[in-house]
Amino acid sequence: MSFDAEQKMQLLFALRSRGVTDSLVLEAMEKIDRGLFVKGYFTDRAYEDMPLPIPCGQTISQPSVVGLMTQALNVSNRDKVLEVGTGSGYQAAILSQLARRVYTVDRHRRLVVEARKVFDALDLSNITAFTADGSFGLPDQAPFDRILVTAAAEDPPGPLLAQLRIGGIMVLPVGQSDTVQHLIRVTRTEQGFDYDELRPVRFVPLVEGLAKES
Repeated sequence: MSFDAEQKMQLLFALRSRGVTDSLVLEAMEKIDRGLFVKGYFTDRAYEDMPLPIPCGQTISQPSVVGLMTQALNVSNRDKVLEVGTGSGYQAAILSQLARRVYTVDRHRRLVVEARKVFDALDLSNITAFTADGSFGLPDQAPFDRILVTAAAEDPPGPLLAQLRIGGIMVLPVGQSDTVQHLIRVTRTEQGFDYDELRPVRFVPLVEGLAKES
């Protein structure tokens, strides 16, 4: 299924109507075909503004949430970005259009392998994908200018806060998995961390450790 002009127009209209107004983010989301990241039964829903199931019990977030999180991150073309929770790879692909370098990690090896195939097919050479416990970040590559977490923790994980450069921004959902979660933006300053609450969201929980291969 190809990402045709009408589908692009409908998707961009949905994004704008839900508050995604940054022109660079909209341009990135127009370029990256979400259909390439949705496999199997749900391929015909790929261009709707809704979350969809992917393997390993995970989901691909709805495009408007991807857009709002990316917009809140305020990425520049000089930034080195860490994404925790590769999932389908869609969010990392969007970030790759805006950042200098994207590192993405997931605890599910199968998801990382599948995402790498799509990155290669799209020639997204500024993304590096790892199978790792994302709750510990990537100390060897730190510090990061931006960190995006696509799974909910009760609080921002300490290792991720420590890997954020001064002046850097992290966007993540926080809250217990069975209650309301909120998307927050954390900005690291010389004095500590500033927190802004953005909107209610629903994400899978951030789980420590590598997933067992089925």
